Amino acid sequence: MKHLLLTSFTVLALCFSLSAQEIDTVPISVKDMEIKLKRNPLPSRIGVITFQPVDLKPALVQAKINYWKTKATVGINANQASFSENWKGGGVNSIAIGALLNHKAEYSKESYSYTSEVILQYGKVKNKDQLQKKTNDRIFWDNKAAVQLSKNWYFFASLSFESQFDKGFSYSKDAQGNEQAKLLSKFMSPGYLTESLGFEYKPSKAFSTRIGTGTARQTFVLDTALYRITNNTKNYGVPIGKKLKNDLAFQVVSNLEKEIMKNTILKAKYNMFIPYEDFGEIDHRLDVAITSKLNRFLNVSLTGVILYDKDMDLKVQRSQALALGASFTFPR
Repeated sequence: MKHLLLTSFTVLALCFSLSAQEIDTVPISVKDMEIKLKRNPLPSRIGVITFQPVDLKPALVQAKINYWKTKATVGINANQASFSENWKGGGVNSIAIGALLNHKAEYSKESYSYTSEVILQYGKVKNKDQLQKKTNDRIFWDNKAAVQLSKNWYFFASLSFESQFDKGFSYSKDAQGNEQAKLLSKFMSPGYLTESLGFEYKPSKAFSTRIGTGTARQTFVLDTALYRITNNTKNYGVPIGKKLKNDLAFQVVSNLEKEIMKNTILKAKYNMFIPYEDFGEIDHRLDVAITSKLNRFLNVSLTGVILYDKDMDLKVQRSQALALGASFTFPR
């Protein structure tokens, strides 16, 4: 019985499969059907398409390359204090003002470069019942032209000038306690003009060192009255009775300018001057300035100078200043 049912089920499945195949393969006539094909949206053209050349005029870009890069900084700082006559804390009325101008221009094209930097500084302080005194006074102008020899080495020629704006005094008191001023220096007394040839090592934009193997420096003392007033036998190196002294020397000048932290710039300049006539009389000067920008206009600066020059004094000279003021920078 089981074999009979299984046989019957198999026959029925086979018949159903054959019937399905016949239905799937039944041909359908489309002769009387209205079948419309969609039109090709692309345009059709019969014949040969000809192409004609079109003349295109080249577009000229009116662009000029500026090889100059300039930057100018103007700074002004002031300090004022006043006290009433019965102020028990003590103090003296005073007012101080200072100004700074720093302008730097750089030209660079291929292997040639030129740099000019001007630094002008002046400041004064006036305390009640005292004479006016300078807090800062400097004129410095440096020019350098260079040709690149390799990746980090350059051949350079430089010319620099340095002096001061105003008279400089030393102060003392007489028997009655009154202040007395003694003239020490003034514009072009002394003044320095330095020409140098040599090689410069510049491994990065932040640091450079000039090695001036051929350096000449002229020292000027144009006011001969300083001979009698200062009684300085050295007279800034200029012989008594003359206004000019010329020195041939070996010079090293190193510059560092780097952002040590956000909005804080460290600038340092070291100058070593060795006269060929006397290698024992080596002049050293180190200028350091740290400037921190508080906002767009206000900044705080700490500056210091260490100077050793036997023609001025046998001891090391030092100066330091801390200032808070307004600063304006004009980049180009």
